[in-house]
Amino acid sequence: MSVFAVDIASATHVVFESRVAERVASLGATDVVVDSDCLLVGPSRAGTPEHVLARHAWWGSFDDPVGAIGADSKIRLMVVVWVSSTNLRERVGLWRVCGRLQERGIPRKDIVVVELDPPFRGLDTQESAVPTWCSASTLSTLPGRFSEARSWPRERYRRAVRLWSQYTAADPRPLAQSCAHGIEGFPELAALWTFLSSFFPRRTTEGLLRLSRFDELLLTILSTEWQTPLAVAGRDLRSGMNLWQMLSCTGDLFLPRRLEHWADHDSGAAVERAPGPKPSDSHPLLSSVYRLTERGMKLREGLDRLADAPGLPIAGIEAYSTSAPWVLLDDVRLARL
Repeated sequence: MSVFAVDIASATHVVFESRVAERVASLGATDVVVDSDCLLVGPSRAGTPEHVLARHAWWGSFDDPVGAIGADSKIRLMVVVWVSSTNLRERVGLWRVCGRLQERGIPRKDIVVVELDPPFRGLDTQESAVPTWCSASTLSTLPGRFSEARSWPRERYRRAVRLWSQYTAADPRPLAQSCAHGIEGFPELAALWTFLSSFFPRRTTEGLLRLSRFDELLLTILSTEWQTPLAVAGRDLRSGMNLWQMLSCTGDLFLPRRLEHWADHDSGAAVERAPGPKPSDSHPLLSSVYRLTERGMKLREGLDRLADAPGLPIAGIEAYSTSAPWVLLDDVRLARL
């Protein structure tokens, strides 16, 4: 079915960026929902009620980002999802929207996916895992993209729903296999696994436990001098350590959140925290300062046990979990410890 036959004002529109919402509204859309939650970090659950509760617990209180397609809300005759072809955060968000719409019993033929930019090119460069945000030139092409869009074929839509089920599962291996082997219509999978795997502790062929690539970079950038999260990010940019590539996917607020995890982890913390120069409610990147302890320096060389590092929920599982321990092997497979 061609979306060209749809009155843009009669549809419910789901977007993942406020600038896209503004542009879609300027085209005549009257029901636009912005799903701004970054599902690349923090817990995700298959069912809507469980997912919302888990996200509330992770970020604190916030409005359900896709409330217009919640359990009790009304949906118009058509649903149009505007999504980047290259932004990893938006691609996973699309899987979730598809799963949620199926949960609501919305017919596939009444759902149109408008892809805003050229197809994903795969792992061509070092920056492949960095999302491409919608540019001004992309926004100008929205009317053309809208007129050309179609409802997805049945099998492709089912694949998106299945990917959301795999993403939220307690066993990450089916998702890892999908990412490794590839699925037609979802070229973002290889880059997604490159990104997700950077948050899991590693076990070498010799059996040594190491921090995740993200945490190792973070503790390498930290020093015995006090630094705000903003200063940590700036030092990474100057040193070329590439932590910023992961932060461009997670969003800026993940950095102070992970530093809080480290500072609050246990009585022998690897990272210490003190009040920063700005209030926390309006300046999360400047509200605290952090420094590495002697224990933190030792952890950069290896872990005695997973509990040495704070847990981190990712998708349907938790990195550094002691009850369900998953570690990344040298061949980039996840295995139970």
